[in-house]
Amino acid sequence: MPDTGQSVRDSSALQPSASEKDARKTILFVGTSLTAGYGIDPQQAYPSLIQRRIDSLGLNYDAINAGVSGETSSGALHRMDWLLRQRVDVFVLETGANDGLRGLPVDSLRSNIQHILDDVKRTHPNAKILLIGMEALPNMGSPYGSSFRGVYPELAKKNHVTLLPFLLKGVAGVDSLNQPDMVHPNPRGAAAVAETVWGALRPLLEAGEKTHA
Repeated sequence: MPDTGQSVRDSSALQPSASEKDARKTILFVGTSLTAGYGIDPQQAYPSLIQRRIDSLGLNYDAINAGVSGETSSGALHRMDWLLRQRVDVFVLETGANDGLRGLPVDSLRSNIQHILDDVKRTHPNAKILLIGMEALPNMGSPYGSSFRGVYPELAKKNHVTLLPFLLKGVAGVDSLNQPDMVHPNPRGAAAVAETVWGALRPLLEAGEKTHA
């Protein structure tokens, strides 16, 4: 996944003022090019589509896209100190796709994700967390793929966080839903991804609305 630095919404530019922080809760999407919206208009990537859904329902959340194309789980971990300085009410983590593409050690993926979850819980103990699972490509071999896939449910259970088993459910491998590279969703595919993520995210947002009512 090429490193273009593209993101749907620049998290550094979207940090709200003090008054806005009091009024709006924040969903922080941390991810790879799949979150950033590589190859499509940023407003067509799934975090922006989810923001539209939030607005249509009158929910009190702003979605911040901190996706970075080409980033591994190690890179995501190294950004946590800066990213977690802002308000975070819901933390969505999509990482590992590039680890899998590069065949990086599964133990490193596990350790990096665990450290990210630890950082979120330490700095924002009341934040709700959605962990999004990824899968390695079949050409990495069955043992690697199985171990890779198992990291996400293992860590979700261990850390008592919500799990979305696979970001690209119903999209991966479908010609009509992907760009020519067959890795990144096209606008139709991104819309399908948004529906998948929304199904896991909506209960967390609604629970947060009730908590702060």
